[in-house]
Amino acid sequence: MTVPARPFRPVDRDRRRFDLRTTALFFVLLAIILCVMAFVARTAVDIVERRPLWAGVLAVVSLAAVLTGRSRWRRLSVARCARRATETLEAAAERASDTLRAPEPAGPAAAAPAAAPGAAGGTGPVPAYAPTEPFVPGGEEATVPLDDVIEVDHAELDPDAFEQAIADLCVRDACRQVEVVGGAGDLGADVLAVTPDGRRLVIQCKRYGDTNKVGSQDMQRFGGTCFTVHEADIAVVVTTSDFTAPALEYAQQCGILCVNGLELTAWTEGTAPCPWDLAEPAA
Repeated sequence: MTVPARPFRPVDRDRRRFDLRTTALFFVLLAIILCVMAFVARTAVDIVERRPLWAGVLAVVSLAAVLTGRSRWRRLSVARCARRATETLEAAAERASDTLRAPEPAGPAAAAPAAAPGAAGGTGPVPAYAPTEPFVPGGEEATVPLDDVIEVDHAELDPDAFEQAIADLCVRDACRQVEVVGGAGDLGADVLAVTPDGRRLVIQCKRYGDTNKVGSQDMQRFGGTCFTVHEADIAVVVTTSDFTAPALEYAQQCGILCVNGLELTAWTEGTAPCPWDLAEPAA
């Protein structure tokens, strides 16, 4: 496992350039969604004008359904729905952009991301965080007491609950001043904390599905603020899915630690050290 020796190296300006293709795809998808919504609204107006009785019955049934499920709807908000829609559109645009890019040449560096996490002899832009040997109570590899293991399926959580779950892991592993700050205007930081050895920790949480990988655009946005704005000593991106090869390459150059779904499970179960334990110690 290779950890960048200079986690504070300035971000390569060329890699932070505006990606016109990804942005264009994002707005195309957004335009399609808006057109579909307009068509649905127009259809609803036509139904009201032509068959007012049917429209009234449909409205009564819809109102009854809303009242029946009002306890669940209270948990939702317009801001959260907008945030989820934006994340889904960005992920779709990122996947489409990565698909259109030319394939990378085969070789050790290109094959490394597909290698098993923590495999010996791995080279190339692999995640800096990987699980160790299976947890054995009382063994030397144990990093968390068995009673302190947090059992949770992160993929089933909503984005807010996922951020809180990551904060709970930081608290469990002796971090101080842990705070969940994700939301509008967070500038890429979802969880802030101070590690047991006094370093400032900034974590971005990406609760994606198995088919949605964290792309280079996500990583570049976080890399542009984690060190300069949030003054991180250690920057970490945690996801329930995985990372694209360009995202891993960018993270390695900037000194950002990447934790994918398998590595998150190992951290949660106590079979691997905390991500900040693998970062280069402060000089």
